[in-house]
Amino acid sequence: MCLILFAWKTHPRWPLVLAANRDEFHARAASPVHWWPGGQVLAGRDEVGGGTWMGATRDGRFAALTNYRDPRRNLPDAPSRGRLVLEYLQGGLEPQRYLAELAAEAHRYNGFNLLCGTLSEAWVLGSLHRRIEAITPGIHGLSNAHLDTPWPKLERGRDALASALDALPDSQPMLGLLADTRPAIDADLPDTGVGLEWERLLSSAFIRSPSYGTRASSVLLLNAGSGLLRERSFDARARITAEVSATWPLARAD
Repeated sequence: MCLILFAWKTHPRWPLVLAANRDEFHARAASPVHWWPGGQVLAGRDEVGGGTWMGATRDGRFAALTNYRDPRRNLPDAPSRGRLVLEYLQGGLEPQRYLAELAAEAHRYNGFNLLCGTLSEAWVLGSLHRRIEAITPGIHGLSNAHLDTPWPKLERGRDALASALDALPDSQPMLGLLADTRPAIDADLPDTGVGLEWERLLSSAFIRSPSYGTRASSVLLLNAGSGLLRERSFDARARITAEVSATWPLARAD
């Protein structure tokens, strides 16, 4: 994912409300959201690395990942970060403990932010400083910097998510905010080392280009009784190629 917007313990019915865009090269093969073998993990699949970018489980565990953008730190032979999401979802560790153990190995991977949680707690690990933070009630965002770094698309997205909460469980307003193609003005662009042209391209919530762009938009809702995950997949022309909507009764493990 390159943009994760989420409301944590702010909505009276849904403790977790999450909207996210996965941005990736169009040539990298992926499968839409589905129940993985065993029937416990609901997530899309990166067919190259074997992991996923976001997912949830039948008992209310959830995880999502963004890359930390700094090309100077890229490791060409680093393992796939998508495996980190999958390992948490398939495992039994509490989120804080999982991230604490992962922090010791974070240097092996290219930069990332990993959000992990259950219905009772949520934590994020930023690999750059190996910092683990508890998520406090409120509306938060992760892009390709640290938690709640005020990049334009993150600030705009958090405001839009706050307004979309009133429409729940209708997920259409959340998918709408993820479709925002407005770029930031140059004066507000970050300097992450990719050059001005790419900073402009990457500054919108929904990214569109022939080689790289938003591949999936996802909405995840969780409460003590049920889960809902809706995802749209897109091609290089930003056309919807698949749409999946799954609901399930939740059996809480925590």
